[in-house]
Amino acid sequence: MVPTRPTARSHSYLREVIEGPLEAWQEHGAAELSDVLDALVADETQRDGRISIERLKRAVYRVQIGGRSGRSLVVKCHTPALAEIDRLVVERWLPAIGFTDRCPRRLAAAADRTGACVWHVYEDLGTDHLAAHRDQRRLAAAIDCLAELHTYGACHPILPDVRWRARDHGPYFMTQSVRDAMAVLDRVPTARLDLGCDLLTLATRVRDRLCRLLDGAPQWLPIAQNIPDTLLHGDLWPKNIFITSGDEAPRAQLIDWDHVGAGPFTYDLSTFLYQCPVRERRGILQRYRAAVERSGSRLPDDRELNVLFYHAEAARYAHCVLWAAMALVNDGAAWGIGDLNDYDGWFEALEPPLPE
Repeated sequence: MVPTRPTARSHSYLREVIEGPLEAWQEHGAAELSDVLDALVADETQRDGRISIERLKRAVYRVQIGGRSGRSLVVKCHTPALAEIDRLVVERWLPAIGFTDRCPRRLAAAADRTGACVWHVYEDLGTDHLAAHRDQRRLAAAIDCLAELHTYGACHPILPDVRWRARDHGPYFMTQSVRDAMAVLDRVPTARLDLGCDLLTLATRVRDRLCRLLDGAPQWLPIAQNIPDTLLHGDLWPKNIFITSGDEAPRAQLIDWDHVGAGPFTYDLSTFLYQCPVRERRGILQRYRAAVERSGSRLPDDRELNVLFYHAEAARYAHCVLWAAMALVNDGAAWGIGDLNDYDGWFEALEPPLPE
């Protein structure tokens, strides 16, 4: 947390508080962001000039105006392409399916004058996400939110736009991620002795794992292709699900839509299941199934879903293997070996999320 002064401040001080830390953290567009923030919070800074900035993670910060009892904002730095996708999420895609209030409001944007990045300013939902505070009522609210997202978005006319502008998380992603990773692994510079390991053995072992996944595609692809596409969050870890509660029933909102896309609901639900304790997973699927089937939809049986969940997770592993292999091929980056080692072990340990 960056310390602040207790008295009212001018615009120049807001720039000092915002720009100094952001430049130290090597972020672009700090001046443009401070200009937008000054216009957005002018009244608050006149009443109480205390301003602070806190780094939440790379490219994401909390700006506190007027102390703990004042206004809190979250600012996030995007590439221009990703900034446009996140704008479409908030302004077009979620409103189209009646899901507007299930994500934080985007209050403003500021583009770096060099074109390197775009800052988005969001309302701050606080710290009450599912990973931090978990009980049965909050978990149920999260599951119901996922079911609503997938039910409202199923076969919706916005999906071609989502798929074109954002990501396709469907069967093509699953199979092509494996094929791409295998092709790049074939070009890893295994003759380089300075990389400090038997890279040929490692690359071959990971490639063999991917080859076995591809060989099994005829068994699970027909099931996946019979599931209608829907709007997907794309990164459904519990830390991205915020729960608000009070006198009313808990209500879930989703943040961090950077991986939004189109595809079968199993892509999202598998991410969530693998991040939950094994003892909870079958109950989560049962509640999700009940919520979806109340809308008139039918899901495949648990055994078929278990196969799809497994292969969705494996496809995400393959996608990460691809980037590690590309780093080795294109840049000779030694960190790629560590990643390949990690994913080799994770592939070895990977099992379907629902115990048989």
